Amino acid sequence: MNNPAGPGPIVRWLERCLMAWVVLGTSALAQDIVLGQIGPFTGVPVPDARQISQGARAAVAHVNRSGGVAGRRIAWFELDDTLSPAVFAEQFDTAMQRKPVALISPWGSGAVQKMLGDKLLDRYDLVVMNAVPGSDAFRNPGHARLFHVRASDLQKLSKIVLHARALSMRKLAVLYQNNPVGAAGLEDVVREAARIGGIEVQGVAVASENLASGAREVVALGADGVLVLGAPPFAASSVAQLRKAGVGQTIFLAADMSPEFLIRTAGQEAARGVGIVQIYPDPNSKTGVREFQAAMKATFPELEAYTPAQFEGYVSTRVAVEGLRRIRGDITPGALAKALQTMGEIAVDGYRLNFGKGNAGSQFVNIAVIDAKGRLRY
Repeated sequence: MNNPAGPGPIVRWLERCLMAWVVLGTSALAQDIVLGQIGPFTGVPVPDARQISQGARAAVAHVNRSGGVAGRRIAWFELDDTLSPAVFAEQFDTAMQRKPVALISPWGSGAVQKMLGDKLLDRYDLVVMNAVPGSDAFRNPGHARLFHVRASDLQKLSKIVLHARALSMRKLAVLYQNNPVGAAGLEDVVREAARIGGIEVQGVAVASENLASGAREVVALGADGVLVLGAPPFAASSVAQLRKAGVGQTIFLAADMSPEFLIRTAGQEAARGVGIVQIYPDPNSKTGVREFQAAMKATFPELEAYTPAQFEGYVSTRVAVEGLRRIRGDITPGALAKALQTMGEIAVDGYRLNFGKGNAGSQFVNIAVIDAKGRLRY
């Protein structure tokens, strides 16, 4: 039976409450999910952090074009730490004011050491997706909310030793930067060589200002191949000095380095034949990583070629998003960490990861060689 007087006051009150609930609920659903990056966008001679950012932004744009996560957009921010651990910690505090669910790929040993040493992940509720470099010191013991997308430095060194052995090398010289990181790297190489067997390792420690004399020491060893351990500027300068000293044997680099940076430092002829360990597939492949390439082309149409660092930023962000999509209930850093640990193996554009057995997701390692035209051949 119709009520000619219309709805009563109680009904109208219930209607107003329902409308308010719908508005508030819609607002909450529409609230952006915040991701960000703190990195050395200035103060560093290599463009890795900026390229990681490009890959991450391409991933964010792709996700937002596809409807976001549960109807919510991803918001992205960046803060510059100028390659200073102290500034990194300050920017970490600043970043937390934006209430991010995760930070993507902090860059540099100093920054990652500062984050773990100052217990920033205990002070704040946050997930960190990936860290550069992949030092085992950052993984053992690491932190429950620090997830590693890239293979570890130890896995990279093991791959180089295995590759050298497959090339029938019997003696491997290691020219390493005279600091704790370089010394630890030499220990890892010696240990892996002993485990694999059939290859002798001899190390030469050198400071950056003494590379010429260090290169001559390497020549005197008469090794079948040379591995350089050190930061990218050290490694690139080492190649120049080794070639100048007469090293014609294969040179391996464990540092993350683009062929452009090596050629700019050492020259194209010196760079030819250098093997650089790769922890991601070829970002310019004609047959793979097509989702990455499409996302980059849509966001950065001016770029004609892509870098491993861009792929790293893209994959790290996509993995975080895959975790976010598996959350049932409120999206929080704790919920994201649990989702990552329980989602099993996933493939992001063919790149496989699994955090089911720990916070290191990938074991992918390859070696690419610089050809006569300065391009990497995988």
